[in-house]
Amino acid sequence: MNKNSINKPVLEIRNVSKDFSGVYALKDVSMQIFPGEVTAIIGENGAGKSTLMKIVSGVYSDYTGEILLNEEIISFNHPKEAAGKGIVIIHQELNLIPHLSITENLFLGHEITNRFGLLAYPLMHKKAKELLSRLELQIDPKLPVSQLRVGQQQLVEIARALLFESRVLIMDEPTSAISDHEVELLFKIIKGLRDNGVAIIYISHKLNELFGLADSYFVLRDGAMAGKGRMKETDRTRLIQLMVGRELAISTEKQKINSKDEILRIENLSFRDPENASNFLVNNVSFALNKGEILGISGLMGAGRSELLEAIFGMHPKHVSAEIFIEGNKVKIKNVCDAIAAGIGLVPEDRKLQGLILNMDVARNTSLASLNRISSFGFLSRKLENELSDHFVDKLKTKIPFKKIAVEKFSGGNQQKVVIAKWLSTNPKILLLDEPTRGIDVGAKAEIYKLMHELAEQGIGIVFVSSELPEILSISDKIMVLSESKITGNFLKSEATEEKLMHAALMEKE
Repeated sequence: MNKNSINKPVLEIRNVSKDFSGVYALKDVSMQIFPGEVTAIIGENGAGKSTLMKIVSGVYSDYTGEILLNEEIISFNHPKEAAGKGIVIIHQELNLIPHLSITENLFLGHEITNRFGLLAYPLMHKKAKELLSRLELQIDPKLPVSQLRVGQQQLVEIARALLFESRVLIMDEPTSAISDHEVELLFKIIKGLRDNGVAIIYISHKLNELFGLADSYFVLRDGAMAGKGRMKETDRTRLIQLMVGRELAISTEKQKINSKDEILRIENLSFRDPENASNFLVNNVSFALNKGEILGISGLMGAGRSELLEAIFGMHPKHVSAEIFIEGNKVKIKNVCDAIAAGIGLVPEDRKLQGLILNMDVARNTSLASLNRISSFGFLSRKLENELSDHFVDKLKTKIPFKKIAVEKFSGGNQQKVVIAKWLSTNPKILLLDEPTRGIDVGAKAEIYKLMHELAEQGIGIVFVSSELPEILSISDKIMVLSESKITGNFLKSEATEEKLMHAALMEKE
């Protein structure tokens, strides 16, 4: 820790409050941020963390209270103004423009021009390649962002932040979609920035990573301050108590299901790259799943995990070949509708892009995949739709300010519950979950773990992808590891360890 960090704060937040249509997201919050320190902001989804950081970084300008930068009161009307003063934010929800290239996204609003006033693309591409190399992201900066997976897009967001000479760098869940290797690299970069006097504000639901990274912490609960202190003087149990206001028992055990009835079998699934047919995104993968069984899929970013789930779900029929059996019967899945009719549901990795219609309310989103249940003669029944939604809001303990609010206003954890509700409303036999706990707090994680166990106990077969090895090890009955599009390991829960999974994930093609 920088010795100067014990002196004057570089950033001070005084009595800040913010409401949305009369519902308070922040209430009288105060904190000090020092240079040369990593300050963790902790709290459940909906606690106000992201709202506070959006105020500091100029996304929201209508609030009460004061923000001081180097003892001067500041007020920003736009993130560009904040960046001009050295305050830069990496948002949890990606803010990239899909049809623009990586380079164009990196330099958006800060373009480099030549002496004729034209964009200096060669120079920008060169700088972009250097930035990506710092993050060990070996991809062409000329590629459009739409061709990147979520984890790669997260690294591009981080690269964009590194362009600026930041005095205060805010990171909102920066490790939510990147692999362990990228996390280690990111931490190395953070520590280097901290040693150079940069103040890092770090928001994360992964409490374990904070103890090796953060110097101090502030805890928010229901928009208000719940506690603060030095990381070395606290522990995980205490932080959870401050976050949720109670002790939280997180169970990762489910009642043993002894069913030997096969519910899903995949034989020789291959998924050719739509951009290059000679490459495989998934290469000759086969596995079987019994009723009530949870299969965890592990591997590094780009190994083919998400692509496997999407292929099973019928999202890329022109590029996928496979034999698929459900309850022993061979099925032909030519599209997503076929998958749903066969009893398959997919909770996607990117809930905002693929899982929700953000400007619609919880009832409309919940019913999207099961309109046949709430319609008659082509007419939707709003009464049945609301009853369906209310059932799952109650079952999943979804927190919503009021029924008609758009889901874009929900916290990440509550948005994820709406996506899960959408697929549970179809009464699935098989549920595919792609990073189901990405970017959600420890309380919401515990609820999703419990739900997964309950669904398995009801006989539903679950296949889930996770980048968190402890999660894979604790939730799964068996584990399959992918590396470079192929299966490189199969383990029962009793024989799997983090070391074995990582060894398999790093294996290369023969």
